[in-house]
Amino acid sequence: MHTHDNWITTPVTADLLRGALEVERTEYGLLPHRLPARARAQCADGQLAMAESQPSGVRLALRTRATALELDTLPTKRIYAGTPPRPDGVYDLLVDGRPAGQASVPGGNILTIDMAAGTAEKQPGTPGTLRFTGLPEGIKDIEIWLPHNETTELVALRTDAPVEPAPNPGRRVWLHHGSSISHGSDAPSPTSIWPARAASLGGVELINLGLGGSALLDPFTARTMRDTPADLISVKIGINLVNLDLMRLRAFTPAVHGFLDTIREGHPTTPLLVVSPILCPIHEDTPGPGAFDLEALSTGQLRFKAMGDPAERAAGKLTLRAIREELARVVAGRAVDDPHLHYLDGLDLYGEADFAELPLPDQLHPDAATHRRIGERFAERAFTAGGPFAALP
Repeated sequence: MHTHDNWITTPVTADLLRGALEVERTEYGLLPHRLPARARAQCADGQLAMAESQPSGVRLALRTRATALELDTLPTKRIYAGTPPRPDGVYDLLVDGRPAGQASVPGGNILTIDMAAGTAEKQPGTPGTLRFTGLPEGIKDIEIWLPHNETTELVALRTDAPVEPAPNPGRRVWLHHGSSISHGSDAPSPTSIWPARAASLGGVELINLGLGGSALLDPFTARTMRDTPADLISVKIGINLVNLDLMRLRAFTPAVHGFLDTIREGHPTTPLLVVSPILCPIHEDTPGPGAFDLEALSTGQLRFKAMGDPAERAAGKLTLRAIREELARVVAGRAVDDPHLHYLDGLDLYGEADFAELPLPDQLHPDAATHRRIGERFAERAFTAGGPFAALP
């Protein structure tokens, strides 16, 4: 039985976190960010602001004898008008690297998004408490993976024994950038998103710059990657450029070169893997923009559809098939002078046979089983012997 009389309160500070690139002091506590302030200042897009503040891949990493802990947080939960309530974000507990529990924090801020009207309204809330008890006796390393899909302010940490930052595990650091699929959309918990699954299998430390709706070859993202220490780097490019109808082929190719050039300024010989889009039938041969299916929304379902005209491909409108072809060509050309640059076809991670077995529930995002499959296939192709991220003997 634990009472608040025997709790030890430890300030939540940046040295207790992994996977965040910056932290911000707020009215309530510590807000992890996955893009630094300089990058955030260069784009006023609300979608990007929401995505980078959702702590996908961010975790508290502690060493302690504690058998019980409490973490007060202020989550920001999303409600989509006209659809069923989303489940609360999940916190995954790992003890010495092994799953040891899950929990959620009720309440918090509420962000109501009306997709039909294109509006969003935030209602302030109050912090809640996450509690784990019955932890093993003795010194152990604890990780608490924060919800990948809820902006989370860390307010207070209490334990029944002192804590300190977990020591550096000495593993290679993998820096990954991608879209909402890499961010973890529709995965049930933070350690089940495909990059986390792949990182676990590959024995590496993940920094996840999967940014829902925001993998757009932004120069500030490339500069962030340039300036972030990493042993392995991957960029997954394509789906957001199509479903936002952001650019034509003429702009796409130089933008890819520029993005890779910037990363190479800070990481000239780091293994760099360019990953093309997984299968998404609605955009394979139909350009964007993508849109919410309002007919499905009227029945409480969240689904996407392609709004472009396939005839416009001749004018350079992007499709996933065109992006795969161009990325393969760009990487092959650059690899002549850059032996550490590699290409992975996204269809090797999730293709037509996979879609037949495990279709995308909303026509865009993978479900839990598909996240697992993509993560396992990425690990097999990237981290095993002969792969671009294989450990040196």
